[in-house]
Amino acid sequence: METTFQPKYAGFWIRLWAYVIDLLIITSIGWLLVRPIFRLVDLDLSATIWYAPITIVSVVIFYTYFTLMTYFFQQTLGKMIVGIRVVDLSKQKPSFVTIVFRETIGRILSVIPFNLPYIIVGFTPKKQAIHDYVADTLVLHEQDYQQFVVANQLHQPNPVQ
Repeated sequence: METTFQPKYAGFWIRLWAYVIDLLIITSIGWLLVRPIFRLVDLDLSATIWYAPITIVSVVIFYTYFTLMTYFFQQTLGKMIVGIRVVDLSKQKPSFVTIVFRETIGRILSVIPFNLPYIIVGFTPKKQAIHDYVADTLVLHEQDYQQFVVANQLHQPNPVQ
């Protein structure tokens, strides 16, 4: 028998905590940088319509943060803190096109009510969300591995009858 080790797939809860940390970071950027600039130039901060300048800037910051951090580092600050990273199906660094697709189109598909596309992470074999499926990506632990025991099978010819 042979023993091998492979990186462990990141499940729902660890990914949720990384996402919460990322949202705190993005919100902090908005409150510390964007809002003061909007106040300086006297732009409305209270508009709740989807095309309000503050909403558009917030969405751009959100998608830019996730896209650039994931492309350059394979992880956002939240993922760095909890020790997980994004890889393609061959467990290599994803291409820029893959990351853009994952972080934009994939996340747009994932905002179905109740965040069901995110919840499926807990029920899929490789712990993939919808945006992972559409972009052919995985999220793996950096320092946590699974042990697999592979039985060596001897090839025995079929007996002649």
